[in-house]
Amino acid sequence: MYKVFRWGVRLLIAAIVGIAVLGGLVYYFASRSLPDYNATYKVTGLSAPVEIVRSTEDVPHIFGRDDPDVYFALGLAHAQDRLWQMTLLRRTVQGRLSEVFGAETLKTDELMRRLGLYDAALSSVSSQDDYTRKALEAYARGVNQWIEIVNQGAMGRGAPEFFLFDNKIAYWTPADSIAIMKLMAVQLSSQLQDEVLRARVSLAGPDLLRDVMPDDPQQAVAALPAYASLFPKMPRGIQTASNDTPGVLSPFPERGMAGASNAWAAAPDRSAAGGSLLANDPHLGLTAPSIWYLARLQLQSGGVIGGTIPGMPLVLSGRNKDLGWGLTTAYVDDQDLHIEELDPDDPTKYRTPDGWKPFRTKRVIVNVKDAKPVTLTLRWTDNGPVLPGSHFDLATITPPNSVVSLSWTAFEAHDTTLTGAMELMRAQTIPEALKAAEQVVAPAQNITLADQTGVALVTAGKIPLRDPANDTQGRMPNAGWKPENRWKGTLPFKDNPQFIDPKGGIVVNTNNKTVDRPFPYNVSFNWGDTQRIQRLSKLMGEREVHSRDSFISAQLDTVSPAARGLLPLVGANLWFTGDPAPDGTPERMRQRALEMLASWDGEMSEHLPEPLIYAAWMRELQNRLIRDELGPLAKKFDHLEPVFIERVFRDTQGASHWCDVIQSAPKESCTDIARQSLDAALLDLSKKYGPNLESWRWGDAHMAEQDNPVLGKVPGLKWFVNIRQSTSGGDFTLMRGRTKGGEGSDSFANVHAAGYREVLDFADPDSSVFIISTGQSGHPLSRHYDDLSELWRSGEYIPMSLDPALARAAATGITHLVPKAQTPGS
Repeated sequence: MYKVFRWGVRLLIAAIVGIAVLGGLVYYFASRSLPDYNATYKVTGLSAPVEIVRSTEDVPHIFGRDDPDVYFALGLAHAQDRLWQMTLLRRTVQGRLSEVFGAETLKTDELMRRLGLYDAALSSVSSQDDYTRKALEAYARGVNQWIEIVNQGAMGRGAPEFFLFDNKIAYWTPADSIAIMKLMAVQLSSQLQDEVLRARVSLAGPDLLRDVMPDDPQQAVAALPAYASLFPKMPRGIQTASNDTPGVLSPFPERGMAGASNAWAAAPDRSAAGGSLLANDPHLGLTAPSIWYLARLQLQSGGVIGGTIPGMPLVLSGRNKDLGWGLTTAYVDDQDLHIEELDPDDPTKYRTPDGWKPFRTKRVIVNVKDAKPVTLTLRWTDNGPVLPGSHFDLATITPPNSVVSLSWTAFEAHDTTLTGAMELMRAQTIPEALKAAEQVVAPAQNITLADQTGVALVTAGKIPLRDPANDTQGRMPNAGWKPENRWKGTLPFKDNPQFIDPKGGIVVNTNNKTVDRPFPYNVSFNWGDTQRIQRLSKLMGEREVHSRDSFISAQLDTVSPAARGLLPLVGANLWFTGDPAPDGTPERMRQRALEMLASWDGEMSEHLPEPLIYAAWMRELQNRLIRDELGPLAKKFDHLEPVFIERVFRDTQGASHWCDVIQSAPKESCTDIARQSLDAALLDLSKKYGPNLESWRWGDAHMAEQDNPVLGKVPGLKWFVNIRQSTSGGDFTLMRGRTKGGEGSDSFANVHAAGYREVLDFADPDSSVFIISTGQSGHPLSRHYDDLSELWRSGEYIPMSLDPALARAAATGITHLVPKAQTPGS
């Protein structure tokens, strides 16, 4: 027995030693890819030496003799810190994820191949101006130089992910940067998904659309025809999707998860210090690392500083000496779905205004790791590429003997968006910035501007021009063979919304409606916000003059106008009714919850229980209101729709009928449903957080989930690479923290928020502040992987100056890039 014990101990010790040695080896090889920021590299592709000065927060300040050299160094710095992220973005838009991840990403690859965005990017290279082409080429040389340095120095393959997955890295090209801009258009667009859902709700029954997806109440719109009346062969009722899950690593956002953002600016006469002010916080899905990367470039036109996206050689949101700019998603309706009827005698043809016409086709091969390659036949119509019914629930709205095609401005093969962005970065005045905005095609963005003398807001991006006789006005799929349903080109840029030096001295945008124009000049029917704009307008109007600090306060504001508006309406007949119930009863818990909510000001603080009670109540209420009418479609409305709730409880156009549960014998009132929903929500919360309401915390449910998209799913590793933090805010606060939705245990998790924030003050430009949500590095072993995340969570910022002396004085590392000596004729 003793001998068995001794051998058991020996084996245990051996196992521990083996694990420790293995862990040490993994750490050694993984840490090899951590860059040395104090190194000197002899490189090819530079005209003169370049310095990359790293700040304490790992922000590169790049100084070179000419602009191409600066872009070269930015490419190298991006690759040093985010090489895996860059290659993953490129593979996504190319439709080549399955080469690395196998069959689980095949659905995503199939869709991206059919869209052909990378081919459009290749075609667009020649459409850039000379400056932009040189910048793209220099940036690509910088990325590729780092790949060569990694290979020659055996530096851990450039990122630890390459040890687990395919370590073959193709060299970067100018088209790759354009393709990533097109990928941003994918992540910021949601009109396609809304068209499909609108059609599905229309099929579910009459008058449902009016309430759950209402037209903008500020604009009178002629009633749309029922979707079934447009396509008589389409079955009525709710069509259940056979596979409505997005592909793994799909860049297409689910409904409610498209790009969002806030931006506002104040002219000098509305500033306490006499200089223009600007704030911007773009909202995207949270990831680790963040999609954003801070950088400062010293160009011939002057210094530029702000937020970049690895893969593109430009500052997307930031400032130079004289001009600041910020971006918000414009929600331009730049996508249309078309039903294409197939020739019953020859399905290789589709119907057009001039008769049957063959599809334009192309066969491509998708290589799949550990599986046979898959051959796809891509098809295009005059309206755009044909999409498979397995995506976006398209099969549920496609009539028999038909397919669906997509028109989208992002398909432009002569896309000059990069040129426009590069011009904006170097503009010194608002007029110069407006001229640069003319070049933008997609994604459509509202650009908020501030220079030394004024402020402006302009919608940049192509806006489709539709026929006034269009069957669905772009809100539902239409008959692709009708000439009135086809695009007539795009609006001239002068017709894009513009607000230059408004009388009040302030411009604001929270993805809200910007113009009130009749169709077809209306820009969009679906806007991204009806709530945040209320709060921001109030905050801007409360002061005669503003400061950097008041702009910061507004950017971090967590008061929910939705909560303030809905609670008195929904609980109108519940407040302080009846005698106090005995402790420990559901009635007493309800009374206590109502007492707490009655004195709550709507602030979605992570430390309070009221936001959690409110959010759970509204979720349960909306679900009870819609699930019997919409059935399986109800899960598509898994986030609070304040306009819908308001319509129901105000009985707008008879909307209170939603309160009656069709499947039950009694006729429920809205008060009944409100009370039942609150009781159910409290019961559910008490199971998770205990019976003491006062001890509940919104932050325990509203954890920011900044997950590594690949390593974050690997058992064991996810505990090291995923970042979890308690956060304030919610779906409708200015400091927005969009919840995951659904009914899972983490349905209130914060998954979509401002990964980048900036506040600019031109009275004292170097007091401008910035932050991103994680850290600069994409390497989990780097101290810069998450070092900014706690500052971001707690509403703090870092200063970033354009003063070269300050950058060098505070440097924690300086990388020197020196041109290699070239032989004559080389």
